[in-house]
Amino acid sequence: MLKLLLAAALALCVQASTIDEVLKQLEAVKSFSGVSISPDGRWLTWLRAMPDGNSEIYLLDRKNPAAKAERIASGDPQIGRRDHSVVWSPDSRQFTFMCGEDKIFLADASSRNVRQLADVKGYVTDVRWRPDGSQIAFLFAANGGGGGPLEAVPAQTGVIGAETHNERLTTLAVSGGAPVSLSPAELNIYEYDWSPDGTKFAAIAAPGPADNNWWTAKLYTLDIHSKEMTVVYQPPVDRQITVPRWSPDGKTIAFIGGLMSDAGFIGGDIFSLAGSEAKDLTPGMNASASGFVWRGNNEILFTEDVDGGGGISTLNVANGKSEMLWKGAETLHQDGNFPNFALAKDGLTSAAIRSTWEMAPEIWAGEIGDWKKITHANAEQRPHWGIAESVTWQSDGSKVQGWLVYPEGFDAAKKYPMVVEIHGGPAGMRSASWPSSHFDMSVMAGLGYFVFFPNPRGSYGEGEEFTRANVKDFGGGDLRDILAGVDQVAKTAPIDQSRIGVTGWSYGGYMTMWTVTQTQRFSAAVAGAGIADWQSYYGENSIDEWMIPYFGASVYDDPAVYAKSSPITFIKQVKTPTLVVVGERDGECPAPQSFEFWHALKTTGVPTELVVYPGEGHSFRDPKNRLDVLRRTLDWFQEYLGKK
Repeated sequence: MLKLLLAAALALCVQASTIDEVLKQLEAVKSFSGVSISPDGRWLTWLRAMPDGNSEIYLLDRKNPAAKAERIASGDPQIGRRDHSVVWSPDSRQFTFMCGEDKIFLADASSRNVRQLADVKGYVTDVRWRPDGSQIAFLFAANGGGGGPLEAVPAQTGVIGAETHNERLTTLAVSGGAPVSLSPAELNIYEYDWSPDGTKFAAIAAPGPADNNWWTAKLYTLDIHSKEMTVVYQPPVDRQITVPRWSPDGKTIAFIGGLMSDAGFIGGDIFSLAGSEAKDLTPGMNASASGFVWRGNNEILFTEDVDGGGGISTLNVANGKSEMLWKGAETLHQDGNFPNFALAKDGLTSAAIRSTWEMAPEIWAGEIGDWKKITHANAEQRPHWGIAESVTWQSDGSKVQGWLVYPEGFDAAKKYPMVVEIHGGPAGMRSASWPSSHFDMSVMAGLGYFVFFPNPRGSYGEGEEFTRANVKDFGGGDLRDILAGVDQVAKTAPIDQSRIGVTGWSYGGYMTMWTVTQTQRFSAAVAGAGIADWQSYYGENSIDEWMIPYFGASVYDDPAVYAKSSPITFIKQVKTPTLVVVGERDGECPAPQSFEFWHALKTTGVPTELVVYPGEGHSFRDPKNRLDVLRRTLDWFQEYLGKK
């Protein structure tokens, strides 16, 4: 509390920024991704984002204190700066990387020589080296496909569903030759791992189409010589599996299993498979594992979401005991869609992209918990917002956590408006991080607002029981959690109760639509890529399989459970001015859902506006569109909440 009061007193002389100042700062921040470290811990690589949305690879020799990071490039003039996805060889001497979607290059770390390994005319992901270094494997969708449900879906014309681009497990000798497809064409491989002797794979797979069927995938083994695939584990309907990893002795396959609403956004318990039975190694864990590696045959090191932040822990496979090596307000993920942590072979030396509300993103490296800053690309960045604090409260007898960001120039004698941002998922978690330019309301604190980020039931970070607590109850208990959190922060922070807004993207967009049908507490709302009607949504989206574990049945078998959580069912109760934004080619939360909600508000006389962004999918790729969404959102809240 003393720290909070001191920070508040020091901030009294600081004035809130303008929208232009906040957006200019966001554009100036240098972004990183794809951090990697060689197995011997000597070499670091990372990607640095370019203003046009492309990226460049940088290599640093940690063994040489005087060394500077050097750019490594494919040099393909047709592709430009679209190099990405570095994967190190087992001997740490060379690494592969991708250029565009279908070209694989090999780089020598010492000489910096680069040569092309393959140009396969399709879509390539997940390159992995054979343990002896003689081959690489990768997932390959011939003649297109790939990208995942976050990307813009193609125009739906002609015979729908007639063409399926499955990703097949493919190998290629590093010395040269033609790629060899091993898995059958009818199965899509989502993830895999080499066995320690290089003769088999563990693979998570399901029949195509790829984007839709991840939620029904099974664990297989695939023999590299016979090409025979064998099912070794079929999870229950309400458990998705990811990150298959073979133990060093080849006797056990471990994986993460849990209720996950999105492929690649990982959270759950760690399981081991020896024989045909899967054993939960972390039952009752009050956290959500997000990635792991084996450290010997009896120990696993894993990253986790916990208490609104992150942790790195070890797990003794034999006795189930775990030990936390590091815990912080930021999140570090070993695996998944946007990993920002990499570990060397010694199981201790690591690299990370670290970021909090106080610290702009940079590359760090060293032993776990004792990292040293490697880059200083954002050294001049300063927060355009106040301090952030973790908040906990009780709701329906359970602990709930969230983050409260104070306004820039906070004055305890004044009352401030507040914006509540609800994260997507629902299986996700908001942690501390420097805001990006894509729908992060932290920047509202730079305009004189409190910003509240709740992690209600259904979120990661508190264990599987908490993640499953909104099954068949979308918008019910999770909204109660959010409203209880608003009550909690209002007890200690000077919030103007007449000037509170609500927003979110994806599931957060749905929750925004739902919230304004259930309460008049909010004076303004912005719904990004939301869902207005679960019944019509079921037949419109490209990933309907994700809904079965949450609703218990398809909409055709139990339409009532979908209707009771649909905002459109209660649409005439809305009075809150609501801005609606969506991508034209969004397959996860299709644009017709936003049209439906906007049309209803317009018809009933509620102030509203709909903006559809051409060519964009669920995750916007054009930097100009990202910035435009944010500017419109800030303007909307300023219009309806900024006036006293």
